[in-house]
Amino acid sequence: MPSDEQPVGTESSLADLFGTDEKRRAGLSGRIRGLDARQWVTAGSFAIGAVAVTVFFTIGAWQRRWIADDGLIVLRTLRNLFAGNGPVFNAGERVEANTSTAWTYLLWFWAWVTDGKLEYVALWVALVLSVTAIPLAMYGTARLYADRLSRTSGWTLLLPLGAIVYIAVPPARDFATSGLENGLCIFWIAVLWCQFVAWGRRGTRGRGNSPATLALAFTAGLAPLIRPELAVLGGLVLLAMVLAPASWKLRAGIVVVAGVLPVGYQIFRMGYYALLVPNPAVAKDASGSKWAQGFDYVGNLFSPYLLVLPLILLIVVAALLGVDGRLSRGTAGAEESVLDAARPGVRDRLAGWSAWLQSPTAVTVTVAVAGAIGAVYWMRQGGDFMHGRVLLNPMFTLLLPLMTVPVTIPSSWAQLRGAAGAVPARRARIRLGSAVVLAAIWITTLVWGCLYQSTVLPNAGTSIGRSGIVDERRFYVTNMGIQNPVTAEDYLDYPRMRAMVQRIEEYRGQGGVILPSANYDEWYVAPLPESTPQNKRKVTVYFLNLGMTSMNAPLDVRVVDQMGLAYPLAAHTERLVDGRIGHDKNLRAEWVVAEAKAVSHKPELPSYLDEDAVAAAKVALTCPETKKRYRSYEGTWSWDRFVDNLKNAVTFNSYRIQREPEYEILRCGLTPPSTHR
Repeated sequence: MPSDEQPVGTESSLADLFGTDEKRRAGLSGRIRGLDARQWVTAGSFAIGAVAVTVFFTIGAWQRRWIADDGLIVLRTLRNLFAGNGPVFNAGERVEANTSTAWTYLLWFWAWVTDGKLEYVALWVALVLSVTAIPLAMYGTARLYADRLSRTSGWTLLLPLGAIVYIAVPPARDFATSGLENGLCIFWIAVLWCQFVAWGRRGTRGRGNSPATLALAFTAGLAPLIRPELAVLGGLVLLAMVLAPASWKLRAGIVVVAGVLPVGYQIFRMGYYALLVPNPAVAKDASGSKWAQGFDYVGNLFSPYLLVLPLILLIVVAALLGVDGRLSRGTAGAEESVLDAARPGVRDRLAGWSAWLQSPTAVTVTVAVAGAIGAVYWMRQGGDFMHGRVLLNPMFTLLLPLMTVPVTIPSSWAQLRGAAGAVPARRARIRLGSAVVLAAIWITTLVWGCLYQSTVLPNAGTSIGRSGIVDERRFYVTNMGIQNPVTAEDYLDYPRMRAMVQRIEEYRGQGGVILPSANYDEWYVAPLPESTPQNKRKVTVYFLNLGMTSMNAPLDVRVVDQMGLAYPLAAHTERLVDGRIGHDKNLRAEWVVAEAKAVSHKPELPSYLDEDAVAAAKVALTCPETKKRYRSYEGTWSWDRFVDNLKNAVTFNSYRIQREPEYEILRCGLTPPSTHR
């Protein structure tokens, strides 16, 4: 007698639509025509849920559309690329000011194709990628459950759950545009998830499917080019692929395909930029540790939205699905053979674990571990100054196995009464109880999402606070009075910007260092000496808000910042222990005056600068190691320079100077200048 676990002649709609390779070969139209009523319910519930969540996310993201100041930074690099200056932030300085390499070149491609305004190119590419990531992730999760549902009778609804949690959090909608790489990150995660699930479902039966396996390897290998910390997820996926059963030829292919692009770019980065990582990673000391600030950052995200509620509910859902057997008793083949077979020998046991790695359960565990490591990394790092931003990728990753969840009720009351046998009846009652709880959790999550989707942080946009964390979008909207700031011109309404543009025009032919003052309508200027040759009369703007500054300045104007995102000298200073997170390097303006060879004596020197500090900075800049670092990114790029940079990239990556010129003189063993006091 067939049990309720495998009714005769019945298969899940997901097994039909997303299932085995044989069914996929039949064509989508053929599979759709073969669906019965229950299969239509399952497939229809998934489609309606995916469309609904995607539409609501699109509306929310569009309502909150904007380009962040940091999102404008990458556009300066695009301007230099189109001008023929190379992938640099300032012409003549080989500095990689953008954390995501893939984001830079993706925007460059679409800007080249469309010839559109750079800000709108960034806005639309980010929006499309962000919105597309949601149904893609849901599709991958649906495939995760496909084989499990093929052995389940009854009426099954596939309801969005993790997807609702993600889109309900306001930062997810804020950074769906923003000009930053968040949209690309979650899109890549979703694509990788779909490919990884398909690889796991093939099991040992799909060892010969090398094109799909190599495609997965290529996607996973892109991780460090999407964002460096995503290498954890990509690396764990590749590790599982290499350790799973496969021929040595296929394993070699996995390594080559995964590594060709990131390794090739890494060699270019080391030879061109003379660093192992993008310059912002040096500026923010990505290997640093600020645990207390990291816990504050997590609390800053969880507290306003009561995120602990959906977290608890999701844990309950995972437990219910585990008890129900949909996560632990899945596809026949590799997974079952490992769990059921007795393997007394060490070699056989290792072979069993190797086979288990290519299973849906192993795929789920791998992704969950990667998401947890990503969250812990950012807690250790101290998070970020932008509310919620850097936790969005780990959150999205952890939600993947529950993006959509199956809710199944028995197909007949006979199963519940025991007409089909005691064991099947017990399973049917357990499944019905689980369905009731899952439905209640889904409704609760939906209500939570509606209640907290528009929550505003306390003091958002009016003050940064002691934590240093701010709702970045609302901060700029409040300070500029523009609901949807997108273009660099919109940021001219930010304090100091119009005055900066006027100063640039005033000194563009003379040169000098333009420095901010306490007065929002005024900038100080340290002019260049009259003896400066005309071809050396460059204007340098020194300001923290690097994006709006650089995009409102001509390309022949040098733009640098005190924390070092685009300024190696500042990036190589030591991190301030108690500095604001994401801004915990702060180079004194005297260094820039000394470096630019501007006038270093009053009254031409701005009154708040110290003449002695400028003199000390001039001496400190003669430190042999510092001069060598300058040559690595300012000198003419040649084959010899490439080789030299390649050899010294590791040293330069860890090179640090003292932010106080006097201390830097002592560190380098130089002779201090005579003081004016």
